[in-house]
Amino acid sequence: MAIVNATPDSFYGASRLQDDAVKRVGEFIAQGAEIIDVGGQSTRPGASPVGELEELGRVLPVVESVRAEFPDIPISVDTFFPEVAIACMRAGADMINDVSCLRDVDMAKTVAETGASVCVMHDRRRSAVDDLFFDKVLGLRAAVNKLLAAGVQRDRILLDGGIGFNRGSDEDWQLLNDYARLIEQFDEYPFLLGTSRKSMFGGKVEERLVPTLESTAQAVKSGVLFVRVHDVAENAQVIKAYGGR
Repeated sequence: MAIVNATPDSFYGASRLQDDAVKRVGEFIAQGAEIIDVGGQSTRPGASPVGELEELGRVLPVVESVRAEFPDIPISVDTFFPEVAIACMRAGADMINDVSCLRDVDMAKTVAETGASVCVMHDRRRSAVDDLFFDKVLGLRAAVNKLLAAGVQRDRILLDGGIGFNRGSDEDWQLLNDYARLIEQFDEYPFLLGTSRKSMFGGKVEERLVPTLESTAQAVKSGVLFVRVHDVAENAQVIKAYGGR
């Protein structure tokens, strides 16, 4: 899953969309991307949130132009706003990537009504539950139940444990090392892993490619379906080297 950031403040400057979206996506596809994830809001710690109209203004033109040029590539939209999800699905998006774990009560219904696929991520940065693993299972299971109750088909649900959305890097490492254990609790649902260049690796963001690739190798071994990454070519090589597709 290739990251396309239609934002001026994402934590990795090189990922910000400063040129033609079609050109960038074309390069990603040539490098091995199988899905494009378009985001219009930074979720890094300390980032200033934007409202749904501003987010829509950032992501909708990207979705429209990419869909027009590449009719077959799956497009995911990183949003927790139902109205943004609806507009982007009408423009040709295929999946909603909700990092809020369905915080908006209308999102599950929106997914069902639009026929979208959906990725839900667990965020425990403000959780009152002390046990990391228990919290992940509890939160993701609750999200799955909301989607099923709204009428979303099981084969349209993808889960994300939420690396970078925990109580510090120690928990991020614990989750990464236990990711296979988390997957085992949801054997009927595929998982996404998002570790690309995140602060848990320490150092400058420009120096985090190697540990990112190591986590991608671990993801292949753990049975993860997608890795969400900034560096498509390098991660695609690792996936192939470790027997992924």
